[in-house]
Amino acid sequence: QWTLNENREAFSRILFRPRVLIDVSHINMATNILGFDVSMPIMIAPTAMQKMAHPEGELATARAAASAGTIMTLSSWATSSVERVNSVGPGIRFFQLYVYKDRNIVRQLVKRAEMAGFKAIALTVDTPRLGRREADIKNRFNLPPHLVLENFAALDLGKMDKTDDSGLASYVASQVDQSLCWE
Repeated sequence: QWTLNENREAFSRILFRPRVLIDVSHINMATNILGFDVSMPIMIAPTAMQKMAHPEGELATARAAASAGTIMTLSSWATSSVERVNSVGPGIRFFQLYVYKDRNIVRQLVKRAEMAGFKAIALTVDTPRLGRREADIKNRFNLPPHLVLENFAALDLGKMDKTDDSGLASYVASQVDQSLCWE
């Protein structure tokens, strides 16, 4: 939890400078991100396993992002597949991708995301191993039995094995390519 505490301390040092007597009758926060016009300089980062928080999970997030006029980046470890997220309607969507040991899985995911209309790949390269997530270890984190990582369900990789520590850490260690480097 060290990083969590450091982030909280860093954010507590950020102060907003109030401005007065500034014309704010016409505010336009629209901008362009990687060639896509968005309503604001904010996009939704990949957040895994959203159905743990709400039954509609990533589907609700995709609708919200489209309604707000911004980009949603779908996590590889989503509890809704790229196809299901695409089915909620129009929107600008990116797909976050971990590099698996089995490159065929990576190719399939990229192809599925492309076919589903996702516009970019956000390649995650900083997770060859998960950090020591003490809360996950203490709680023996695992997906609830009724949920699966839908992008991997057809490959029989949608569930995490139960362990004495973190099911997520075990999953990452068994699937994500730890040898990934610049070469």
